[in-house]
Order: sequence, then C-alpha cells, then structure tokens
Amino acid sequence: MAKEVLVCFLVVVLLTVVCAIVFSSPDEHPVTVKSWSNAAPVDFAQTAMTELDRTSGVATYGPPYTNTPGAGQMLGPISTERFFGVRIPIDTAQDFVLKPLATLPDRPALGAALAEYQGAPAAQRANWDAAYENVVANATFSNGQLVVKGGPYGPVGVLIGNLESMARSGALDGALLESPQLYATNYTNSLLFIADGTYLADQAGLRHLQGDQWGMMNETGNFPGQAWLWLYTLWYQIPPMNSSSNGDVEVWAIMMVLTLLLALVPFIPGLRSIPRWLGIYRLIWRVHYRSLGPDIISQMPPGRQSHRR
Repeated sequence: MAKEVLVCFLVVVLLTVVCAIVFSSPDEHPVTVKSWSNAAPVDFAQTAMTELDRTSGVATYGPPYTNTPGAGQMLGPISTERFFGVRIPIDTAQDFVLKPLATLPDRPALGAALAEYQGAPAAQRANWDAAYENVVANATFSNGQLVVKGGPYGPVGVLIGNLESMARSGALDGALLESPQLYATNYTNSLLFIADGTYLADQAGLRHLQGDQWGMMNETGNFPGQAWLWLYTLWYQIPPMNSSSNGDVEVWAIMMVLTLLLALVPFIPGLRSIPRWLGIYRLIWRVHYRSLGPDIISQMPPGRQSHRR
C-alpha cells in the first residue's frame, strides 16, 4: 500500500505540474466599479445614465429584481421568474445613483442638484434624462473629467459627473456595499451595475469567457472557482439553447433533471446495474479474485459465481 500511495502521489504531482504549465490560467484582478470607471470612464457614464432613467438591463430585467411587465424567461407555459416574484427589489435610479450620491459630504452644488432632480415632476425628469442620454452617447474623457456637450438636461450633468468622480475614487464601491451588518459581503448591486456596461463583456471576450466561447478561468482562493460550471456552459453551445431567448431556464431544467437522475441512481433498475454489467470492478480487483481460488468460487451464490466468471 505504501508503494502504491507513493507512486500515485508522484504521478499526480507530475500531472499537476504539466497541466499547470500547459493549461494555466492568469491570476486576474477582480473587476470593480473603480477599475471599470478608470479604464472605461465613458462607458461608465453611459451606463450610469441608463440606470438613472431606468432603461438598463437590470432595470428592465424583471423578477427577481423588478416588476417589469412581460419580462422573464418561459419554460413551456410557465415563467419560473414570475412564479417566485421579486425577491431582490432594486430601483436602479435610487440604489445605483441617487442614494450613493447622497452619501458624499460637503458638496453644496451636488446637494442642490439632487434636490432639484428629486423634487421635479416625473415628466421633467424624463426630459432631462432623454436630453443627457443623447449627448453622453458622444462624450469624451479628458484631464480626469467627463466632457459632455451642453444641453437642456438640467441637474443631470452634475449628478453623473459627481458619480463618475465617486466611482473613480473607489467610494462608489463602498456605497453600493452599504449594509446594516458589520461585515458587508453582498456584492449584488455592484455586480449588476458592472454587468450593465460593456467593459465587463469586453474583458470576458478577451479571455474567451463569453457564452459562445469555451474559455474558463480559475478563481484564486475561491475553490473550486469556475471549473464546476463546465457542465452548465456545455448546454449553452447546443441547439436550441444556444439561440433560444429562454436558454437560461432551459439549461436550468436540464441540470435539475440530471441532478435528480444522479441522486436516484441507486434506485433506478438497469441504470444502477451498469457498473456490474461493465465488469470494470473485476479488472480492479483481479488479484483478489485470483487469490480466492476455485474452491471459494464454487461456494459463492450463483449470482456471485457469474460475476466471477
């Protein structure tokens, strides 16, 4: 046993070293709101604007985040998302923009802009939002400042400009993690905000991590990382899931069926007998069976004798 353990250990070490050299993955730093807004400030501003006017992907996603009519994927006639309802309510304008801005101290101009925006009628806010969204589409970034053409967008420019500087300093990451608990570990808001922009998708594409790609990246210190997702991602490459608007729920249903089958293997006739029919155990235990001798075999029950043969 000691010899076999040593041989197995050396083989595994050798394979680990070889695989680490050939198939190693980079140790990338996590994408945060700070890193995103510094690397792609215009993308951040454009995304922040869609959060403010509630036209972003999260704002229109539907359950479990919002009550968007008709949103949600279908499994046949059933919408699993609408069935469970809104369990993590998110108002992108308040949670991603206005509430974080309200935490900034000693900014009279920002305080006035917040008061003006929040006190205006809904129609007026919609006009400001639409006007700013038109100009921010052609925005640039120069000397640490977002450069946007003038227009009838009222206080919106002040709001997005301050949110940009807040994000670049790292303060927005902390504001999005605001929690009544001592240790805040709920990254839902910051992750959803980042996912609405194009920067994260671009970074994923460079590393072959998009849904139509086969890349995979290890998460250092977060075992087992993404490796366990390979079976999920496999189904996204197969029709009809690779082109279906309900692909997520279809993949989920397939995985639930496979998980149920795995749990019921010991109880399903035929399926549970596959290892016995294959007879691989006889190769693994061949030395043991040879040591039994013909006399011991003849004393076995008929079923066990057939297995031996």
